[in-house]
Amino acid sequence: MIKIDDRLYDHAYFEEASARLTEQTGLLSRDGGRYAVCFAETVDWLSLFFAIRTAGASVLPIHPGTPYAAARKLAIGAGCDRLFYNSLTAEVLDAPSVSFEKGQLLQMSSGTTGAPKCVARSWGEIDAEIESYVRAFAEPEDMTPVVACPATHSYGLICGILVALKRGQVPVVVNTANPKYLLKILRETERPLLYSSPAILHTLARLLPQDEQIHATMTSGTLLPDAWFSLIRAKSQHMFQQYGCSEAGCIAINPDVTATGDMGFVLPHLTAETGGSADDAGEIVVKNAAGSVIHTRDLGYLSDNGMLVFISRMDDMINVSGLNVYPKDVEDAVMIMPDVTDAVAFRKADRFAGERVALLFSASQSLAPQSVREWCSRHLASHQLPMEILQVGTIPRQANGKISRRDVAERHAAGEFATASAGAAT
Repeated sequence: MIKIDDRLYDHAYFEEASARLTEQTGLLSRDGGRYAVCFAETVDWLSLFFAIRTAGASVLPIHPGTPYAAARKLAIGAGCDRLFYNSLTAEVLDAPSVSFEKGQLLQMSSGTTGAPKCVARSWGEIDAEIESYVRAFAEPEDMTPVVACPATHSYGLICGILVALKRGQVPVVVNTANPKYLLKILRETERPLLYSSPAILHTLARLLPQDEQIHATMTSGTLLPDAWFSLIRAKSQHMFQQYGCSEAGCIAINPDVTATGDMGFVLPHLTAETGGSADDAGEIVVKNAAGSVIHTRDLGYLSDNGMLVFISRMDDMINVSGLNVYPKDVEDAVMIMPDVTDAVAFRKADRFAGERVALLFSASQSLAPQSVREWCSRHLASHQLPMEILQVGTIPRQANGKISRRDVAERHAAGEFATASAGAAT
């Protein structure tokens, strides 16, 4: 059973819907097909997802807010031969000239380090991830998963919904980002475990009355700013964190988060190699049971107790005259400034230093760039100081809540933020 907003859909509903969709779409006659699916209604998407998976075909989930032209482009880029776009009448796409394996979950990488690419994982690999997740992460066994993130993303689909079904739980899927409605759902749910984005968790933590906590929260996808982490941790009876990537799925889970960089312990179906300490950090390289080697392009290390610690995206690191600057250090310093609500530091080319730090921030009132720089100078080394500081209404985030610093840098270079309250720091 799955509860979507205020309606409960039982096993029989999805069995009937999946059987009907299998017949309507001819899935069994095309079990080698690759289907792209973009439906506005979560129940429609899940019904077709279960039908495609049962038929042993391949599926590319597309976020429901994606415009048709963009969805079609994603479908073609993933080698799909059919697109279901808010209709059970599939659009036939130009079939790719190369052969593909049958029975895969297709995902487009987030593109945080470049153009998005298609990542394909077999249903066997997905099953192995779910088995490992359930076996290694027992803490939520008596909790009710509340999935307040896209059911088309692996975080919500696999870790939120499929893991819950494997445990025999009834996941609650919330389709709206309205924080007041989400609080209502949490208050009505017995021992809720909230799967959501850092931005939503932060908003909820700010809205909660002083004497109220969320039973359990799960965060994933990006390092929490220290100021956000402290507030969310204080407002969560239990706080969990997971770390993963499109190619490997969930890699590690932390059952009791006490520091934002502590990603967790590596799941038993995987192994990870990286640095041995903060001073000897290295790329996090993951191997699965089949022997596939996955380079995450993340910088981190394994502590003495086996905790996987994340430092930064390797591609996000800024080299200022030979000195490394980790964007999170800059963001954390800015975020503790009164009135600042969010921030992102990113790379900007500089003819003297090679690279320098640029900064976008949002705040509850207008702040002069020079005052932000003066604040930074009291908390950061000189090579970490932003050379350009711009205030914007909202920090641009992707649908999954992540910030792509590469995307921000490209949009800044194109002049997108030029109309914001801005100024160059000298």
